[in-house]
Amino acid sequence: MEKSSITIAVIGLALLAPVASAQTPNVAPTITATLAGDVTLIPSNSDQRVKDASGVVVWLSRLDLAHLARANAENQQHFRVVQHNKRFEPSLLVVPVGSTVDFPNLDPWFHNVFSLYQGKRFDLGLYQAGAQKSIRFDRPGPSYLFCNIHPEMTGVILAVGSEFFATSDKAGHYSVAGIPPGRYMLHVWYESATAETLQALERLVVVDSGNPLFTAIAIHVTKPMHSEHKNKYGEKYDPDAVKTVY
Repeated sequence: MEKSSITIAVIGLALLAPVASAQTPNVAPTITATLAGDVTLIPSNSDQRVKDASGVVVWLSRLDLAHLARANAENQQHFRVVQHNKRFEPSLLVVPVGSTVDFPNLDPWFHNVFSLYQGKRFDLGLYQAGAQKSIRFDRPGPSYLFCNIHPEMTGVILAVGSEFFATSDKAGHYSVAGIPPGRYMLHVWYESATAETLQALERLVVVDSGNPLFTAIAIHVTKPMHSEHKNKYGEKYDPDAVKTVY
């Protein structure tokens, strides 16, 4: 199986101190940090960089379990994954654990949304054009999205136990802003990497001063796990049904 290498360079951790309001002179300013970096994808059999370095998720989870449990319980955020032109848009969505995702069907035909791998397991059933169904992602991890009618529809929702996350763009840039002082665990996710490889990338990050942090992370990756998939019944898609106009 062809392997590649990802190098993630964290450029720096800059502390920002907003000016305290004149009306509240006794309140200390809130110090926050921004974690920024670059992602580089390098095939193992070539020295050429992959042009599209998007889809790598970086997040910081606080090592304060009480804070994490409280944040998950209070999280009521709403997100959307649109079904349009037989695609999930966006194809990759990162949400804090406890968030609700709406799945509106904007196509003129029926759709189905199901996920049977890791993360949140669910099946929203078949629903018509203009309808919308929702699901709460209360478990951390990736949920791989499929449609039981259209095999070309694939997507991922990654639920993380943090509000501090970012996804790399095509140029490989990412930035996580608004990080308060504390001790965090750095996590990285990429669809083409194994769980063991991703776990080996975890490391401690301490935000306590304006000193910049520099680090580099390299991982070997495989081809996407779900490039070929079966329907929600564990069977191959019916080729005759796939040829239909809906």
